Amino acid sequence: MPLQRRLPKRGFRNVFKKKFALVHIRDLNRFSDGEMVDVEALRQAGLIKKVYDGVKILGDGELNVALTVRAHKFTRSARQKIEAAAGKMEVI
Repeated sequence: MPLQRRLPKRGFRNVFKKKFALVHIRDLNRFSDGEMVDVEALRQAGLIKKVYDGVKILGDGELNVALTVRAHKFTRSARQKIEAAAGKMEVI
């Protein structure tokens, strides 16, 4: 019996999957109005520890300040909430 038939088959691991550091919109309220929020500012504020393949902004919560947010990805709801708060988005 060949070796590949003798060994048990175990799941699947996607080695091409990208992993993002996730930040919620509600956490961005700690920054002051008109401030530039980028990866380094998020790291200094303690919102992210490691930037794996990028930073993704999620639309969970409300944004009360107008910010310029620079990240690798944004969800649709995060885009709408940043624009509603008179902020700007920049995709890195």
